[in-house]
Amino acid sequence: MTFVLPEGLAPEVYPLAWLVGRWAGTGEVAYPGVPRAPITQEVMFDHDGGPYLTYSATTSIAGDGDEPGQVWAVESGFWRVAPETPEGMELAEHQHPLEVVLSDASGLLTCYMGATGNGRVDLATRFAAATESGPEVRGATRMYGNVHGRLMWAWDLAAFGQDLQSYMSAELTRVDDPDGAPAADA
Repeated sequence: MTFVLPEGLAPEVYPLAWLVGRWAGTGEVAYPGVPRAPITQEVMFDHDGGPYLTYSATTSIAGDGDEPGQVWAVESGFWRVAPETPEGMELAEHQHPLEVVLSDASGLLTCYMGATGNGRVDLATRFAAATESGPEVRGATRMYGNVHGRLMWAWDLAAFGQDLQSYMSAELTRVDDPDGAPAADA
């Protein structure tokens, strides 16, 4: 995987540099009590020179034809490579410890711990907390991977009395490069 480090990116987040940019694509959502439905998603990983990436994502139920669908979820947060490997965490060669904090418009705040390396991110909840009216989530895992230049991701969820199981997944294509220029065909 060849790419150019975005200008001004803090060295602490070089292991996440491959994520920087805007991504868009399609996938599906399905969970007990949630009918299987196609989704569209836009994700942005950006930076401001600090030792973290900013993250935002909007997921919508796919609309009919060119009509936009109903917004399903909006989340934002911060991704950073942890300065030290947490006690008890085992990392493979070329992996780095990762900390992610996400807030969702539904009233959910989630802290993930995990690892990044070789174009892959694996995350598991350290904790999830919700507002009084927010969703009851006991745990979650997320996996992101660069597969032939596409961002593939999957989110498993333990919520609403259900055990951990598949909730949402998508295949995203880079919409532009980290500096805002249109993506080149690969």
